[in-house]
Amino acid sequence: MLELAILGLLKERPMHGYELRKQLAQKLGLFWTVSFGSLYPTLKKLERRGVVEKVPSDAEERLRRKQEYRITDAGEADFLELLGELDSNTLEEEKFPLRLAFFRYLRPEIRLRLLERRRSYLHERLAQAERALDRALRLRADTYTIALMRHGLNGINNDLVWLDELIAAERVRITEDRGEPDVADDPRTAAANPHDTTGPPASPTTPTSGRQEPRA
Repeated sequence: MLELAILGLLKERPMHGYELRKQLAQKLGLFWTVSFGSLYPTLKKLERRGVVEKVPSDAEERLRRKQEYRITDAGEADFLELLGELDSNTLEEEKFPLRLAFFRYLRPEIRLRLLERRRSYLHERLAQAERALDRALRLRADTYTIALMRHGLNGINNDLVWLDELIAAERVRITEDRGEPDVADDPRTAAANPHDTTGPPASPTTPTSGRQEPRA
């Protein structure tokens, strides 16, 4: 996951090792445990793979400044592949927030798939947590164990509400990008609900009573 984080930060702009470390802590440290001891070895490994490279500089500039790294074209492709992975490991607590931090680089359809997969994963976790709580209550577990388990359940439910909001917003964005009409503007919807007065006016040729106009 450190590889994904480094590539994502270098995609924003070239950085030297110390700046990468600072950005990792500031942007990702709240929800991801950063292993700073692995930063420089991982950076060197990425350079050997050709997905990052040193920013060229003359000898005088190298003396005055730390060595900067930037992402390569191969790194751009590698980053998007890592970011869009749909295997079960991408849904883990530590890995999903890291991907979400770089979601803006993915196509809306891929973002939606990842969000829906994460929601399914959380529903499974919720069911497991509810079974565990029921078992603990039957066995008369202590008050603090029960409180901790309920706290975990509340956290999962809050995450599900949050994900529902993200998924709904993503679907709206996809609809707008495709230029599809809103459901409220679809004439078929108005026809299906005759009591809706917000739809288009009735055709002037449509009779409004049982009496028919005489023909000329």
